[in-house]
Amino acid sequence: MKSLKIKFLIGAAVISMSAVSCSDILEEEPRSTYTPEFFKTERGVQGGLTSMYAHLRYIYGDAYFYNTTLTGTDEVTYGRDADENFLVMDLSGRGVINSNNSRADRLWGAAFPNINTASGVIENAALVGTISPALIAEARFFRAFDYFMLVQTFGGVPLDLGSGELKFNTNPIRTSVRNTVPEVYTKAVFPDLLKAIEDLPTTSRVTGAVNKTVARLYLAKAYLTYAWWLENPNNIPTYPETPRTDPNGHNAQWYFQQAYDIAAAAIDNPGTYGLMPTYYDVNLAQNDRNKEILLYADHTETSELYNGGSLTFGSGGAPDNFASWMLTWNYTNIRSALNADGTNPVSSVQREAAQALGRPWNRMAPTIGAVQNTFADKTNDSRYDGTFTTTYRGNWPKGGVNAQVVYNANNLPVRPGEPILTFLNEDPATGIAYPNGAGKSNIGAGEMPGRADYVIAPSGISRIVYPGIWKLGPYRTDNGNGLGQPNAGSTRPFNIAKFSELYFIAAEAAVKGATTQPGKSARDLINVIRARAGKWRWDNNGNTAKVEDNSAAMVAATPATIDINYILAERSREYFGEGYRWYDLVRTQKWNELASTYQIAGTAYGDHTAVTVTRTIQPHHYLRPIPQSQLDRMDVPASVKAAYQNPGYL
Repeated sequence: MKSLKIKFLIGAAVISMSAVSCSDILEEEPRSTYTPEFFKTERGVQGGLTSMYAHLRYIYGDAYFYNTTLTGTDEVTYGRDADENFLVMDLSGRGVINSNNSRADRLWGAAFPNINTASGVIENAALVGTISPALIAEARFFRAFDYFMLVQTFGGVPLDLGSGELKFNTNPIRTSVRNTVPEVYTKAVFPDLLKAIEDLPTTSRVTGAVNKTVARLYLAKAYLTYAWWLENPNNIPTYPETPRTDPNGHNAQWYFQQAYDIAAAAIDNPGTYGLMPTYYDVNLAQNDRNKEILLYADHTETSELYNGGSLTFGSGGAPDNFASWMLTWNYTNIRSALNADGTNPVSSVQREAAQALGRPWNRMAPTIGAVQNTFADKTNDSRYDGTFTTTYRGNWPKGGVNAQVVYNANNLPVRPGEPILTFLNEDPATGIAYPNGAGKSNIGAGEMPGRADYVIAPSGISRIVYPGIWKLGPYRTDNGNGLGQPNAGSTRPFNIAKFSELYFIAAEAAVKGATTQPGKSARDLINVIRARAGKWRWDNNGNTAKVEDNSAAMVAATPATIDINYILAERSREYFGEGYRWYDLVRTQKWNELASTYQIAGTAYGDHTAVTVTRTIQPHHYLRPIPQSQLDRMDVPASVKAAYQNPGYL
C-alpha cells in the first residue's frame, strides 16, 4: 500500500454488477483506480461494491496471512519445509517477528484501499438518486469489517486517510496518524455495523452478498472483542497507549450483554441461514456456499478472470486460494511395491486435485496436542473425521501406473481406493513397528500385524508427516478420470464466517456474565453445536456411509458449568485450521496459557519421538507489527516512524 495514499490500488479490482436476484452472482472486470466522479454513477457504485467482495481474496486463502492466524497457537506449529515467515510465527526460537517477516502485511495492504473505496461509495452514492440504502449498507459493512480486522491485529489504526476521518481520500499524502482502539471501535466499527443492520435486507440481493445476519454476527463479535479489551484481565498493553475506558461511558459488562443480545437476535431471525445437518456437510466441497456460510472469498473453476487466478497452476500468491497447501505434507513420497517381494517401488498416492489430497507444501503442521487432546473424542464427535485427512488411499492408476494391485505394509496387496497409509485415532495397545529412517514406505511409517496399510500413531506425528487438512482441500468437477489440476490454487471459496459462530459468541458472552434468555444459557448454546457434531451420515476417512446419532452422548458429556477454556476448546474443534485461532487466543488473552508449550516429533522421516517445545509469548506479541512497507513510504522523521510502530518490534 502506498502509505495511505490515493489513488489506492486493489490489484485486479472489479467493477460491474448486473445481477439483481439472490440466485445471481457478482460479475467482474478489471479496474485500477477510483475517483469521486466514478462513484457518482450507478455503475461506479456497483463497481465499487463488487470490488469489496473481490478484495477478500487478497486476505483469505492467502497462505501468508493464513499463517499469521494459526502458526504459534495450540493448533499449529511450523512444518519441515517452513521458511522464515512461518518459523518466526511459532515464537519457539527460530527467529524474531519483525516488520518485514510478519505477513500480517497482507491484511494491512488489502484493507486500507478497500476502506477508502467503501468511503467513496458511502459519501457519493446518495447523490446518484437511484442507489438504495441497502447497497450503501454493504459498503458500510465492509468498511467496518476491515477496520475490525485491523484493530484486532494491529491495535489502533488511522481513521483519516488524508481527507479527514472516514472520508474518501483523493489527495496523495505521505503521513499517517493512528487512532486509538476505542476510537476505531466507537467511530468506525460500531456505527457502520449498526447502520448496516438497519438498512441491509434479510435476504441477500445476490448469492454471497452480505445481509442483516452477516452484519449482526460481526457486530456481536466486535462487541465481544471490545468488551474483553476493556476488561483486559491479564494486563496486556495496547497501542497507541490509551486508558481502557469507553468514550460512550459503557463498561465491559455492557458490551458483553450487547454481544449476547445481538447474537441471540441473529439466531432467532436467521433469514436464509441455519446449521447444516451434519458437520461433514458444512465442509464437504460439493456443498460449498451452503446455508451455514455467511461470508466467503469466492473462486470458480469456470473462468480465470472471475477466479482471480490461473486454473492450471498456482502462483503461491494472492489472489489464489492456496492456504490448504500449507497444512498438506508430501504424501506423494509414499511408496508401495509392484512386486510381491517388496521390490520395484512406485508412488501409490499421487498428487490429485481432490479434497483429501491437493498440492503439498508442508509449511505448517498440527500439534500432537491438537490431535490427541482437542479431538480426544473421535468416536462420538464427527469433527475430527470432518477436519483431517487421516487415510491416504491408492490412486496410482490415475497417474498412469498400470497395476491392478501394489504391495504395501507386510507386503500385502492393496487395490486402488484402498488405504495405503492411516493415521490411527489412538495409540494402539500393541506397539507399531516403525523403521529406522524412511523404511519401506519411504516416509517412515510403521507396520502392524495383518494390516496392509502403513500406520502412524497420534504420538508419532512429526513436522514432516501428519494428518492433512481435509476440510480446506481442493475440489473440481473437471478432473475426468485423471488427477486433474493439483498444482492450481483451489477453486473453492475460502469460508470466512459461519452461522454456527453466533452460538459461540452468545455462549462466550454468557460465560462473561451476560443475562441469558430462556433456552440460551452458555451450556444450551454450546450443546446445539455439540449435538450436531454427534450426528454422522458419512465416515469420511473410512469412505463409507455411517448413519449414527451420538448427539445424546455429546450433550451428556458437556460439563454442567462451562468456562472460557471449554468454549475455546469447542471453537478449536469446530473451526480448526480455518484461521480463527490466533484471534480467539488474543481476544481472551489465553494465548500464553494455552499455547506456551506443544509436542511434535522432528523433521526426519522415521522420527516419531515427540519432544516438548516451549514458546516465548510476550505481551507485545498480542499485536502484530506495522508492516515495514507502510513505514518506508511515510515521509516523516525517524522518531515519528518509531512512535508509529507497535512497541517491541523493529
